[in-house]
Amino acid sequence: MTTLTVVMIGGLVVVISLLVIRLSADGPRLPAEITLPTGTTAQAVTFGTGWIAVITTQNQILILDPESHEVRQKINIK
Repeated sequence: MTTLTVVMIGGLVVVISLLVIRLSADGPRLPAEITLPTGTTAQAVTFGTGWIAVITTQNQILILDPESHEVRQKINIK
């Protein structure tokens, strides 16, 4: 019984340590704000390496440059 308790406590310490290490690692750099074209309303946003995708209420996906916020590509959703 004592061995099982020690193993479970050790496992819990390992899991918590891994979570702390993983969550404190550098994640994606999120911009403070995103400038969208006039008349566009964002419904959802996702970030990738070197791009930002914005799904609009006008049924479009806008691929934006993360630095300049210029539209690289516009995809209409049918």
